[in-house]
Amino acid sequence: MMKIDEDDPKWTAYVLGELSDLERVELERILDDSPEARAYVAELRTAIGAIETELKAQPPLALDDLQRRRILHKAAAAPPPRRARRVWFLAGTGAAAAALTVALLGRAAQDDATPVAAPSTTPRKLENDEISGKAALGWAVRADGAQLRLAVGGKGNWNQPAGGDVTGEAGRPDTEAYKHLVDNPFKRTLDDPLSTFSIDVDTASYANVRRFLAQHQLPPPDAVRIEEMINYFTYSYPEPRAGEPFSISTEVGPAPWNARHKLVRIGLQAPEIAAAKVPPRNLVFLVDTSGSMSSPDKLPLLVQSLGLLVDNLRPEDHVSIVVYAGSAGLVLPPTSGARKDDIRDALARLAAGGSTNGGAGIQLAYDTARGSFLPGGINRVILCSDGDYNVGTTSEGDLTRLIEKEREHGVFLTVLGFGTGNVKDATMEMLADKGNGNYAYIDSLFEARKVLVAQAGATLVTVAKDVKLQVELNPTAVAGYRLIGYENRVLAHQDFNDDGKDAGEIGAGHAVTALYEIIPAGLDVPGAANVDPLKYQRPPVPATPAASADELMTVKVRYKEPQGAASKLLSRTVASTAAAATSDDYRWAAAIAAFGMKLRDSKYRGDLSWSEIHALAEGAIGPDAAGYRKQAVQLITAALRLPSRP
Repeated sequence: MMKIDEDDPKWTAYVLGELSDLERVELERILDDSPEARAYVAELRTAIGAIETELKAQPPLALDDLQRRRILHKAAAAPPPRRARRVWFLAGTGAAAAALTVALLGRAAQDDATPVAAPSTTPRKLENDEISGKAALGWAVRADGAQLRLAVGGKGNWNQPAGGDVTGEAGRPDTEAYKHLVDNPFKRTLDDPLSTFSIDVDTASYANVRRFLAQHQLPPPDAVRIEEMINYFTYSYPEPRAGEPFSISTEVGPAPWNARHKLVRIGLQAPEIAAAKVPPRNLVFLVDTSGSMSSPDKLPLLVQSLGLLVDNLRPEDHVSIVVYAGSAGLVLPPTSGARKDDIRDALARLAAGGSTNGGAGIQLAYDTARGSFLPGGINRVILCSDGDYNVGTTSEGDLTRLIEKEREHGVFLTVLGFGTGNVKDATMEMLADKGNGNYAYIDSLFEARKVLVAQAGATLVTVAKDVKLQVELNPTAVAGYRLIGYENRVLAHQDFNDDGKDAGEIGAGHAVTALYEIIPAGLDVPGAANVDPLKYQRPPVPATPAASADELMTVKVRYKEPQGAASKLLSRTVASTAAAATSDDYRWAAAIAAFGMKLRDSKYRGDLSWSEIHALAEGAIGPDAAGYRKQAVQLITAALRLPSRP
């Protein structure tokens, strides 16, 4: 792999669009050949985007006309700065560039003995440099009496002391809401040999956990959905067989947190889709412009994020923008992707204010989507909000029925969450689930680019819907088992064959991973229910000849075609023999599961220490062109340095 010089100012100049054509072509040739260079440029874009967002959010300095003239006079007399030096400040100090701007303006005015009430701009280094990444957004700045904190993977957060409780934007009380999760327990195979659940491809929990750790805080236990953390990452699963929408692969090895137990990894992989083969898109951006969206990490970041998607629109695509804040309105009627400037102008006009009537906005968005419906195309509403639906007569039941009705007519729903202190995580997850879509949390332009550009196929192109997974455990090999994660996706066993039962969707290029912790036959099953013997039956049921085979379990998957009504079945068996050496992907999924259980303080977390989890993850990074796994290792380091939960 080519080693790039991260101190070369050309990289930042490239991101800012300041290179000559010759220099730009030279760097783009390097980018074509170097995953490391592409990852570094992505980090720079995130850093500079965050700086621009925060600068736009700052109040203007109180300079009078005379002070302005004196500053301009001094600027005109001074020699022009070298580009390399200005670029270094932007790339090397992140948010400190904002402080530098204020400091220089204030100093220039005061040099002429004219008093200027400039805010204090003394930067200080944060404690979590290890998670700041190459763009070094690890600074805190005092400005106008409020403290601004930035971290890679994070955002501006006002009045947020290091290590303190989340207070929300502008010092408002924290009103974030998470659905209570109870870890799936161990079950005896003889009592219940089936495990049934809906697959999940949401990734919001991982980005949200990253946000908390970037602020020196452990996330709330209910914010940690382990399956979403595992499924945030890509895995080297095989391509599907001809005629099947996804492959099924399995791997068996030891459970790192309990040497007596096994761990089974089940992976589903949908094929990638070439950009040229993506069907025409009819996208309706449903944008929350209520007062709760006013902070820099909400509406300003939202506008920048949607701008990334606009860059990749084609003439055959159509975009509409609906807003809601007290009342709903159509800001942009269906507009061809060829008219990018018109779409960007509409985004630039968005402003936060008022209360929230989410129900009215959703109704208008669906009406707009149906009015420009593309048969055979992608028809989707993209809801962008902090999830606060606090005004309006539309009940949760009415919202749910509306979304379920529209999905049956081919209009699906994607939900993008933004911000801090007001996140209604449970609401947003529920809406995405009901709308045959997925839910992602956007904490930075880095994440926006991943969700809306790098993985746009997985986000927007559905290849299979109502995907359910059912595992039958072999009682001669398995005494007990536990599904790790998916607590709010568990289904009744009869739901597996019920085509009327809604389940999760898989998009193009999506990978779905599920982990089962297995207690081998002959060992005790901890925590299994102690039930009195039955009076009228004599379990267990006699074993069939298949039970004597070298099989640990059988994996069955039901799914429907994107426009289909009848499900299809796939089935694979899993051998009892564990692999002699497990793959990087296996160990990575196990490390992230251990990470999640440790964050949740789960009673099933076993005896792995933070240092052991860190070592397991670090040894399983493998090929990591985009740097997602390296970032996760840095987050484990950040968690390691935090005090444990009381």
